[in-house]
Formats: sequence, C-alpha cells, structure tokens
Amino acid sequence: MTGTTMIGKTLGHYKILEQLGRGGMGEVYLADDTTLDRKVALKFLPEAFTSDPERMARFEREAKLLASLNHSSIAGIYGLEQTDGNRYLVLEYVEGETLQAKLSKGALPLEDALAMCRQMAEGLEAAHEKGVIHRDLKPANVMITAEEKVKILDFGLAKALSDDTKSIDSSQSPTLTEAMTQPGVILGTAAYMSPEQAKGRSVDKRADIWAFGCILYECLTGKRVFEGETVTETLAAVIRAEANWDALPAATPKNIRFVLRRCLEKERGRRLRDAADLQILLDEQHDIDDVTLPVKVKRSWFWKSVAAFFVLAFCIMAFLYFTKKPPITNDLIRFKINLPTNVSLAPTRSLALSPDGKFLAFAALGPNRDSGVWLHEFDLNEARRLPGAESGWITSLFWSPDSRFIGFNVEGKLKKIDINTGHTSLICEASTIPRGGSWNKKGIIIYGGMNAEGISQVSAEGGTPSSVTNPDPEKHEKTHRYPVFLPDGRHFLYFCDSELPGESGIYVGSIDLKPQEQNSQRVLATDYSAIYVPSEDSDSGHLLYLDNQRLWAQAFDEKQFKRIDDPIPLPLSEQVTAWARNGLFSASLNGLLVYGNFFYQKAQLTWFDRQGTILDTIEGAAYGTLGMGISPDGSQAAVSWTQDKSAEIQLIDFTSGENTTITFGGNINGDPTWTPDGSEIIYASDRNGVFDIYKKSASSIKNEILILESDEFKIPTSMSSDGEFLLYRAQNKKGNHDLLILPLENEAAPYYFANTDSNEGSGKFSFNMRWIAYTSDETGSNEVYVQSFSPASPGSSKETEDIWRISEGGGNTPLWNRDGDELYYRTPDGTVMVVDVAEGDVFRKEKPKPLFQIPLLTSRDGDWDVAPDGDRFLIATDAIQTSSSPFNVMLNWTSLLEKK
Repeated sequence: MTGTTMIGKTLGHYKILEQLGRGGMGEVYLADDTTLDRKVALKFLPEAFTSDPERMARFEREAKLLASLNHSSIAGIYGLEQTDGNRYLVLEYVEGETLQAKLSKGALPLEDALAMCRQMAEGLEAAHEKGVIHRDLKPANVMITAEEKVKILDFGLAKALSDDTKSIDSSQSPTLTEAMTQPGVILGTAAYMSPEQAKGRSVDKRADIWAFGCILYECLTGKRVFEGETVTETLAAVIRAEANWDALPAATPKNIRFVLRRCLEKERGRRLRDAADLQILLDEQHDIDDVTLPVKVKRSWFWKSVAAFFVLAFCIMAFLYFTKKPPITNDLIRFKINLPTNVSLAPTRSLALSPDGKFLAFAALGPNRDSGVWLHEFDLNEARRLPGAESGWITSLFWSPDSRFIGFNVEGKLKKIDINTGHTSLICEASTIPRGGSWNKKGIIIYGGMNAEGISQVSAEGGTPSSVTNPDPEKHEKTHRYPVFLPDGRHFLYFCDSELPGESGIYVGSIDLKPQEQNSQRVLATDYSAIYVPSEDSDSGHLLYLDNQRLWAQAFDEKQFKRIDDPIPLPLSEQVTAWARNGLFSASLNGLLVYGNFFYQKAQLTWFDRQGTILDTIEGAAYGTLGMGISPDGSQAAVSWTQDKSAEIQLIDFTSGENTTITFGGNINGDPTWTPDGSEIIYASDRNGVFDIYKKSASSIKNEILILESDEFKIPTSMSSDGEFLLYRAQNKKGNHDLLILPLENEAAPYYFANTDSNEGSGKFSFNMRWIAYTSDETGSNEVYVQSFSPASPGSSKETEDIWRISEGGGNTPLWNRDGDELYYRTPDGTVMVVDVAEGDVFRKEKPKPLFQIPLLTSRDGDWDVAPDGDRFLIATDAIQTSSSPFNVMLNWTSLLEKK
C-alpha cells in the first residue's frame, strides 16, 4: 500500500492521518499512536530494501544505535515495526517550520541565528559522542518549533539507509534522506557538502562541522556560501572557491567570524574537530583575534610604492582573469541519481544528457506504469515526467543544440517536446522504428533505421524524411543506426551493423551526399554505438564506446576523421550496459558523463490465478522477452528470450521443466505463434535485414520454412483455429501499423483486415473464427475492439463490418479463452480485465470487470497468454529494478585521460 491508499489505515496501534512526504527511500506519514495518545511520523521502507535480509540486518543494528540518541535538539527514533508485511520506522513528529523555510525569507537576526546554531551544536556534540555522524546536515533537516526550539531530523539515517554494495545519492525527502559513506560517491545536498564529500571520499564528524558552518553563514547573510547555477558548478565552488567574507553583516562578532573560518577550512585537518569546541567559541566574546582584520604597520614611501605597483599588477591580472570564463575544478567528482518513488526505468533504458549538462532525459515507467519521457534537473536534484510525451515504446532520446527540445520516437513516430511548455509535435512518420537521433544547429535531424534501413534526415520543423545512407547488401550490412553529428553539422558518425564478423563499426557519413555517394569510411571497429565529445580548444575530441561492458575513450580528429593514439579504458566503478546495440551512456559539453548498469534481474514467466495469486515462476536466461504463447494442449510454452544482440525462441516443457532452443544464428527471432495442432511454431526473424515470417517444427530442429517475405516490418499475432489464416501486423509506407490476413492455402496474397490512418495491432482470432479482437489508437490511446470476420469475404473493409469497442480508458493485448465465452485484456496500469461474451450471429458483451492487477513490471504488453482451462495466466515478467540509483554520473571525466 502506498500513496492515498494508506490514509485512514490502521497498522498495529498507529492510525495513518496524512502523507507528509516521499523520497528516494520510501514514504512518510503522520499517524496517531493510539496507545500513547501522541502524533508520530511513520517512515515506510521500500520493498527493495526490506526484501534484502543482509541489508535489513545491518539497518536494524544501525537503528538500535540511532534510537539511543537522547537529546532535546535531536528528533528521536521510537522504534522499528512490522505490520501486515510493511516495515517502517516510528519517528518523533516535530511540528514547526524548517530552517530552510525561514531562510527563504532572508537572513535571520544575529541573536536568533546564534541561538538556533548553539542548539544545533549541542545536538551535534551529543551525537558525535556516541559515534553518530549526520552526513546530510542542511536547513531542510533542521526543524524550528513554535517555542524556537531546534530539532535536527534524520540523524544517522544517511548511513543506516545505505547499501554497502551500491552507492546512492541523497534524496530531497522532507523527513528522511538516503545516502552513504563509501569513497567515490557524493552524499548530501551539494551546497552543504564538505570538499571531501564532493570528491566522493570517506567522511567523519568534520563533514558535519563543515555543514554547520555553511548553515551559520546562510543564517547571517541569507545566502548560501557556495552556490552555482547548476549542481556541478556548486560542487566546483565547494572544492575551489572561497567564501565571500565581505557578505557577513558588519556587526558580526569576531568570534563568530573565527568560527566560520575554522568550520569552512577546505583541508579537513585544519577544520574544527569537535562540536564541543563550537559551543565554546560561539559563546566567546573576547580574546579571539579576527584573522581577517588588517594589521597596521609602518611602511616607508619605498614600500608603499612597491605595494602600489603590485596592487596595480594584480588588478590588471584580475581583470584579464575574470573577463574569461570562470574556471571549473578539474577534480574528478562522482555521484549517483535516484529515481523518484514508484518510478522505474522503461525496458528500452533510453537516456540522454542535454548539451549544457543541466538535464538528463530518460524513458521511465511512472507510478501507474505509464511509459513516458522523464527529466532530471541537476540544479534542483529532482525528476519530473514531461506531460506532453505520451506513453509508448520510447527507444531513442536526443536533444536540440540549445537544450530546449528533446527528440524522441514512439511507436514509429518521430516527435519533439519543448521541456519548458510540455508541447509535443510530430516531426515525421518513420518507415520503421527509429534507432538513435541527432540534431544540428541548422535544424536538421538525422535518425537511424531498424530493418534494412539507413540514416534519414528531416527538418526539425517537420516534413518528409529523405535517405542519406543505405545499407549495402553486397557488404552484408544490415542496418545503419545511432547517428551523431560532428561539430561541423554536416558530417556525422553512425553505427553499421554487419552480418560479417568484424565488419560492424562506426562509419562517417555526410548529409551533403546522396546514399550512393557516401564513401563508407569506417573509423572504429565495434559492436556498439559510439558518441563524440568535442574539445573546446582543439579539433580533436573523443569517441566514447563500449567493449566488453567497459567504456573506452578514443582520441579522434574531427576534421580528418582519424583516430589518434590508442584508446583508453575509463576506470568506472561498474560495468556499462547496452540495449539493441546502443551503449547506455551520454556526455554533455561541460564535462558530465552519465552511464548505467541498471541492475536488472533475469526475465521470468509467472503463473497467476484469476485472483492474481502467484502460483509458480519459471526463470529465464535473458534480459526480457519478445513474445510468448502457450501450446494448444497447455503442456508447454514458446518464448522468445532477448539478449543484448539477439533473441532466440525456446520451448519450455511445463512437466519436465526442460528448455529446448529451436532458433539459432544470433538474429532477432520473436513473436512465436502456435499452429492449431501444436506441431509448428510461426515466428518473425530479421535474418535478412527485415522481419519476415517463418515456420518451424516444434518437435525437431529442422530448418525453418519462409512463408512471407516483403520489404515491410511485420510480425505474426494469431492463427485461425482451422489453420487456414494467419493474422499479422505490418507497417505501411506512412509509418502506421495495420492488420493483414495471409491465407495459407493456394499461396493466396495477403489482404488488409484493418487499414486506417491509426495504428492497429495485437490481433487475435476467436476460437470460433467469428470475431477478431485487436487494438487501435484512433482515439489517441490504445483501446480494444472486436470486429466480425468472415473467411468467405476476404478483403472487406472496416467500414462494412460490425465493430464493437470493448475497453474504456485504455486497453492492450486482448486474449480469447478456448470456450469463446470470455475476452481478456490489460489496462495501462496492469489490471487484467475480463469481458463475458456470447456466441451467436450477433456479438454480445457484458461490461468489463477487473480480475487482478499484475504486481510486477512486464517486459512487453503482448507477452502473456491464458491457459486452456481459462483459470491461469502465464505472464512474462522482468525488469525488476534492484537499485533506486541507476544512473552513475562523473563530472570532469576527461581528467581520467590525463597521462600520468
């Protein structure tokens, strides 16, 4: 239970009243403790945390230590409870206003600021004496009660809620944050981090001393001591910049100035060591000389002249220095990005950094499991879903040069979205599902293809695309994809996927040339895409590419299109994953690098009953699935398991548990469909560059038989119960998906069943062959429809047949049961719906009713089937995310390339 479903619930003797907030490590609620008659805050730990016994055991040990903190300036921990499968902390509820809210109104009066900071120092001393470090001290974690009493929140929870094996950045939860202490990982909010935290090093109690100094400075000035336009600039300031001491009020006492300087020493060894010293120094009114005061000495006219000369020289140098771009630290900084609560990465795992490094765009599934484009803003350290990017299978993300628009493709349509307004507009219909994209300063977009397609170009304002490159069949080239413009905006790099071993790689093309004029110059041998990161001061930047899940940097001359020296492997903390030959990493022009190792478990098949109870699971051997179906007798399933570069079909015997692979060759083989007698499997394969349809015996490994070949994208969806008709989905020249029927007798030509300006798919014959259920997006979103089918009148149009709309509010992937009296489909939030239908000359249906909601993410909407008895559902489930911090970020990654 999460969100509004918790309000009003009673867990044990705690009645939940309202939600207080949510963060990267769970949700927080206000509750009534009915036993002790007091208000408490309940912090619910996420399932991914509580399901890890080792992590929970360590947390319980840390929680016992934190519960021992007993001080008036520290919000207490009352207990760790478990009720109805929920694990939650019971925390002291503090009414009042955060110090952050107070400071949003400006600086505090001197006496008020010092009174609050003295209480903070007392709380720090009490905690440090017990060996507890806050690690994320900031104004948002300091509560001021109506009586002007200070309560520090979240003490020690940064470490307690960490994972010893995974690094996690702190969240912006109003009550709890998540962080950790391992070297190489940034913790805390950027403006209050100590330099050692900003560099990803281990911390001790002096990190709290630094944060205290930052807060005291802000209380007195109303401004943060270290701040930049972005998080990266703020981190650079923390490491290199000095505080503006002139911003302190003139009335600031000497001892307070001294405290600030000693708290904000960048060298940890010169910083104040103990909170107890803070209290003494804060109360001192005399005897401490202000180290900033000028010292008056007698100088002769000679020394005055020398001083004047140096002052003049310094002013000249300062003018020259500060009229240039302010320097950014060259220190390597590492940190991670959390996903919002109840948000998971989409199966395509697409990501792209904006050129200015202020945003990270990524494809994700929201709390309702609706796919869309999400935007993480580094300056705010938060992510939001872009409202105009509708749900769909998003496979590519790329930015406009001015970092204002995101280009993306969804279901074969190339679109762009304005990140400021959320307005989405269509750029063009693509002949296949685009793979990758790039946008130059003249408003030209290039994108790659999928099935025997090359690179195409189109105006960013919209229009008809034209081909720039075409795969050469004589060289066994399959596709050209993932193009990247070079800085001149005319030449580009792209990935060529070849059938010949060792021939795939990165090639150079030009938008000024026609496909037959391209010189097909290969610049790098690789099995994955690459990106180019230019240099600010030369014509040679770096190609970044994958090899054996390691990220490599290859110096590259962008004018001569030549490699320079040998490639250098980047020493990353984790391996880098890929999807569909695309390395999951991105770089900006200001030194940011983001990469992902997304911690996905293997795919599996899960049996559910009609109440949604999990009956059994069958673990797969791959990342996901690309279609599956139960045999007519219910004894086995055909499943397409996807790897990074291929998808193969396996037969799974439910009785013996044996798995038999029936396709080979390292191609994409998917969407298996059984013949009615269970003797053969019909499926799609891209072995010839485009998806053609084949059939193969289910009882042997004999060669497959090609049954439908054409230059269009197509996949089988259903076979009629008499074995005479194959229903399949194909993409037309406009880029829309239609449903066609292929008669399997007498080699008759296929004909359209549904051919409109909308997208139709997921077609399924009823077992009496009277009806076909399918999906269409003619209303703007996918809905389920049923249309009559008559084998005696092939080619009849949609307008002349009876059509019934089944779903309301969205529907996907319909299925019929064997008896013909029920139709099933799934809603966008994963609810399985059932519709009672009646046999007869006229289609009759009842109102759809929910059966259960699938509690797991699914690899693809179409990957499910119903058992012959109608009482069980086999659903492909995968992509269970095991980390809330999937994005690894490095600032100044080029420092790794410096020769030692």
